[in-house]
Amino acid sequence: MKWTDAQEIAEMLYDRDPDLDPKTVRFTDMHRWICELEGFDDNPEASNEKILEAILLRWLEEYE
Repeated sequence: MKWTDAQEIAEMLYDRDPDLDPKTVRFTDMHRWICELEGFDDNPEASNEKILEAILLRWLEEYE
């Protein structure tokens, strides 16, 4: 899984903690959790704010 797999990452973050409101999550925490996901094998330094925002928006869709 790569940073570009926003939907898959969002689904895994939701499944990790379905009661966690994504609006309360800091990007630094989200970045760490993504890097810890099983199957994630991209460069941790390859992310940026735009990528994290895209993942967060999809995570919000899963949460709502």
